[in-house]
Amino acid sequence: MRSVTVSADLKELSVGQLADRSGVAVSALHFYESKGLIRSRRTAGNQRRFPRDTLRRVAFIRVSQRVGMPLNTIREALSQLPEERTPTRGDWARLSASWRSELDARIERLQQLRDDLTDCIGCGCLSLGSCKLSNPSDVLGESGPGPRRLLTDAAAPASLAAADGAGAGRGTSSRIEPVIELVADACAPACEGGDVQEPSSARRAGRR
Repeated sequence: MRSVTVSADLKELSVGQLADRSGVAVSALHFYESKGLIRSRRTAGNQRRFPRDTLRRVAFIRVSQRVGMPLNTIREALSQLPEERTPTRGDWARLSASWRSELDARIERLQQLRDDLTDCIGCGCLSLGSCKLSNPSDVLGESGPGPRRLLTDAAAPASLAAADGAGAGRGTSSRIEPVIELVADACAPACEGGDVQEPSSARRAGRR
């Protein structure tokens, strides 16, 4: 582990500097650029130069991927940010607000998976004692394929509503602050040249 800083005087970063400070491999940055997630300009010597605020965009991409967001969705979100200037806090706040409902839904599904995996999930295995109560004779299979109780509580047929009423609304009242909203504040040091611990594996040869 090492401390990586980029001079605050630099308004543009080479791909190597961007890789070092963000902790993302050069090959991944090239991939992000090919997918329209970040952008650069070419110098007279054909060297890539990225705006410094690309550090925040890369942080946003990394966090979004970690919570399971597909690249297409991430690209659509980033398209809301201005390209002719450095995005402000307000720009990031608007992006965060547009993702709130989708992130809340993902968080709820993850919480449900965490809390319900030791219980009947409506997959049709009938291997747990609770399956006899929550999914007798695999009646949930009538609603469709897959783990019905994980996919949606509403998928349970009416005949099970009374027996399963206690779990029908489980998790819907529990919310976690969307992680993308936190990026607007948490990755600010990355755009200001602050210290951060990065793996040495982030350095790559052939950075152009």
